[in-house]
Amino acid sequence: MWLTDKWKDFEVIDAGGGEKLERWGDIILARPDPQVIWKEKSQPSLWKRADAHYIRSNEGGGHWEYKRTLPDSWKVNYENLTFNIKTMGFKHTGLFPEQGTNWDFIISKIKGANRPVKVLNLFAYTGGATVAAAYAGAEEVVHVDAAKGIVAQAKENIISSGLEDKFVRFIVDDVQKFVAREQRRGRKYDAIIMDPPSYGRGPNGEVWKFEDELFKLIESCMEILSDNPLFFMINSYTTGISPIVVSNILSLTLKKRFGGEAHSEEIGLPISSSGLILPCGATSRWYK
Repeated sequence: MWLTDKWKDFEVIDAGGGEKLERWGDIILARPDPQVIWKEKSQPSLWKRADAHYIRSNEGGGHWEYKRTLPDSWKVNYENLTFNIKTMGFKHTGLFPEQGTNWDFIISKIKGANRPVKVLNLFAYTGGATVAAAYAGAEEVVHVDAAKGIVAQAKENIISSGLEDKFVRFIVDDVQKFVAREQRRGRKYDAIIMDPPSYGRGPNGEVWKFEDELFKLIESCMEILSDNPLFFMINSYTTGISPIVVSNILSLTLKKRFGGEAHSEEIGLPISSSGLILPCGATSRWYK
């Protein structure tokens, strides 16, 4: 497992009963988590400290209940990166903190390349990986997501991290259509990152289903890689898809053409009150 354990402004305090208790800076949130299928909470008294609690609805979705007034947004730092956090719909906060291990990988690979690196971030959400790549000194970062409001938050994260002078392009578009257009334009990238959903729709109703579309998208992305690519990274939260499946795809595509290594691991966060690990999906990486 690739463990994200370098946070100071974030902490999984406890987990149990289908929920996790987290500290985001000085604000404590209780949120549902589908991986927490055990009932016991290690420190039940700590849950009284929650400033807000996301309550799931039997009809789907849910709502936040607040014990005190929270700011519209607030900032947390991961190493030298700064992100804006807010209580959003469907339990979200605008950041997946387990991705810290991947941000470390991105920064290390770009800084160690000793050459200009162009990065494409697909299904890029609020831009954790975009911020990491810009901070690492990428020559260009292209950030693509279908949700206009989410892309606006990514721009805010670049500003909060003091990276306004970096060359970052923000694109609101369907990922598959964007990649097809980049092929026609003859554009090339040295690194590609993607965080595809299990299921989703593009801005014009385009349907995405992970198990049906992933292989085709990777094949398309192969055509916009440079002759000497640096890395290719895929995050997966899709239940029932083993990390080895995605690693196999990278071996059959990237490794077959360019050599290098392909590895997959679960990613996770430590739970401070119990010493347990909270699993948070998986990442597959190809790199030289």
